[in-house]
Amino acid sequence: MAIDKLKQLSDLEGLSEGELLEQAVVLDNCKGICINEGCTYTTEIEPDQCGGYCERCSTHTVHSCLVLAGII
Repeated sequence: MAIDKLKQLSDLEGLSEGELLEQAVVLDNCKGICINEGCTYTTEIEPDQCGGYCERCSTHTVHSCLVLAGII
């Protein structure tokens, strides 16, 4: 599921997965996505976040791209 959400996030951002991860490391700008099935809420979050708040689902289910990729 994490890999699917990482792919979905990169598609929504218009970047390859590699570009998305590089941007998160180099620019100190980390994108995250809600991991609930069917939700596509995205936001900028802390690089190590794995319980960020989803404004659509009202749950703490937003994970950073670095967490989804298993880097952090």
